[in-house]
Amino acid sequence: MKNSFTEENYLKAIYKLSERDELVTTTDIATILDIRAATVTDMLKKLAVKKLIRYERYKGLSLTEKGRAIGVKIIRKHRLWELFLVQKMKFRWDEVHEIAEQLEHIQSDELINRLDEMLGFPKADPHGDPIPDKNGVFGKTRTIPLSQVKPKVVSVVAGVIENSNTFLQYLDKIGIAIGDKITIHAIEAYDQSHRISVNQGKEVFISESVAKNILVVGK
Repeated sequence: MKNSFTEENYLKAIYKLSERDELVTTTDIATILDIRAATVTDMLKKLAVKKLIRYERYKGLSLTEKGRAIGVKIIRKHRLWELFLVQKMKFRWDEVHEIAEQLEHIQSDELINRLDEMLGFPKADPHGDPIPDKNGVFGKTRTIPLSQVKPKVVSVVAGVIENSNTFLQYLDKIGIAIGDKITIHAIEAYDQSHRISVNQGKEVFISESVAKNILVVGK
């Protein structure tokens, strides 16, 4: 039975939420999708009938194996399209999310597999989020927030936790992108702001909040 775009969006949202907590609540879903809780409840009943979720009122829900497979497939398509839009179509990384939201519902597995091949079977999207392979398996990369890196240590930007347009535009403004090498020169005791340099360039200050939202790996 074919699933609607709305059902696919729910499964994707539930999967993302389940990465944080084993059980997801109606309130969690309403918040992430920006809709009323009553609307969410109605949809969850439909997903439960299709055996895509396990739902117990007042106790939360989780994806079935079938539901997880669909959610992961939507995430795979979304992140591949984001990478395509940045690499091949020359969109900025803060411009691609809404377009990928539309493209992720294309049903052709053959198209998506060829897209994956054309991009070189990438492991991550333009924001550093992992891209699952055609079997739904995510590659594993150990990352930590920049805020956990000690001064004088060089690390490489691998992704971001926040991917709002304003945050991504801010990173563009100060010259931080995926793959850049960041050196922390000092952390201010007063407000935990970081004095850093990017690719050994001029030093800049970033707030603790910004440092917490940049994911890095060791050099």
